[in-house]
Amino acid sequence: MSQPREIAPGATYLITRRVLRRHLLLRPDAAITQLLVYALAVSTRRYGIEVHALCAMSTHLHLVVTDVNGVLPRFLQFFHRIVALGTKVLRKWEGPVWDHEATSVVRLLTRAAVVEKIAYVMANPVAAGLVRHAREWPGAKVDAGELGHGLLRAARPAAYLDPENPQWPDEVTLPLALPPGIEHDGAGRFRSDVAAELERQEADAHAERQRQGLGFLGAERASTVSPYERATSFETLRDRNPTFAVGREQGDAWRVAGAAVRAFRASYRAALERWRAGVRSVVFPSGTWWMRTFHGVSVTEIVPTT
Repeated sequence: MSQPREIAPGATYLITRRVLRRHLLLRPDAAITQLLVYALAVSTRRYGIEVHALCAMSTHLHLVVTDVNGVLPRFLQFFHRIVALGTKVLRKWEGPVWDHEATSVVRLLTRAAVVEKIAYVMANPVAAGLVRHAREWPGAKVDAGELGHGLLRAARPAAYLDPENPQWPDEVTLPLALPPGIEHDGAGRFRSDVAAELERQEADAHAERQRQGLGFLGAERASTVSPYERATSFETLRDRNPTFAVGREQGDAWRVAGAAVRAFRASYRAALERWRAGVRSVVFPSGTWWMRTFHGVSVTEIVPTT
């Protein structure tokens, strides 16, 4: 049984979704980039999601977003479905596109965590040995200088989406938002902190490649490999599935966050046991999503502080 997850309005997340068996279906060519940006723009507008960072690798997709309205599961379901169906048409692919493992959703609880994970998303092509610097990656991505004021654009892909359906406009734009708590007068400092963290992670990746005696594939080769091949690099088994991050050297924040997760799960399970016993007046903890959405249970409301 999977652990219950708190879905809180205004929370910021690192989201990762992987392609089935590490096939290179999201190879960074123009058609896939157009599909990804278009689908993301339409999906975020539909559900009120704010996008902070993006990097589409050939075998997986990274996002850092804020779920303003507490509807993250709905957004992920819609977005991933559109990407999968469009990819199946573009690649003439039969069968599933996404890995059978659940989407990784990591809540970012501190400014340090947001900085580190945005830099991690940007540095992914470097860590994977594809390009020497994040800015060279040819796929859908966000650069450090675009944080909070960049704008992604895409015309409607010819594949899959019906031009007569009004939910698919001819062209869409995707504004890149600053994370919560970052005021516009502090945006420059935030971008500088992300750029510095990105430089640190790139340096670590360069040192590791050198230690292994390996080079970098290069943007041109990465964008022309067969999408039907599979990545062959070593990948550790996913034995950990973190639900939150606080950043390096944030021990107190980690302990507080861990206690909050345990408290939510315990309260949820206790409420679920009573509900299964037929007590329909039971109140679930704030952040309960599935039971509230599909069974209409009562949920503790958070009273805003003034």
